[in-house]
Amino acid sequence: MKRIITLTVLNRPGVLNRITNLFSKRNYNIESISVGETEQEGVSRITCVVNVDNDRIIEQITKQLNKQIDVLKVADISDQAVVARELALIKVQSTPQNRNEIYSLIEPFRASVIDVGKDSLIIQITGESEKIEAFIELIKPYGIKELARTGTTAFPRSSQRSTHKTNYSIV
Repeated sequence: MKRIITLTVLNRPGVLNRITNLFSKRNYNIESISVGETEQEGVSRITCVVNVDNDRIIEQITKQLNKQIDVLKVADISDQAVVARELALIKVQSTPQNRNEIYSLIEPFRASVIDVGKDSLIIQITGESEKIEAFIELIKPYGIKELARTGTTAFPRSSQRSTHKTNYSIV
């Protein structure tokens, strides 16, 4: 089963390496990972998507992550209502004859063309993983030259979030 784990960590050298090593040592594969700074200076948010066999494994992972020195907070948000997004850049083969066809696929997915070349287009699409997968399947017959995807980034929906603002003291 696919699980989404979010971590709030101190933004220090080696933190990401220690966290990913924790997964690899226990032979758990990270399907996607995204990392970025938060609204608080010196604090980053990591969002991991992992596929595990049962809830006991995710509980074990969460406990091990909480033991890490630079980890401030760990949450498995899989069972909550979440807002989750991903970004993909897709370079697709394009000729003057099939460009209009490709544009007609782009519009319903609210994707956008961010670069036009003589024989290719670079398309940017954001949304849930399933939306991006569906778009990639539709665009495949035209010939995908390159594909780059970010990992999933997610938050619990606002109605589930605590109302107090968390401040972390950075030592």
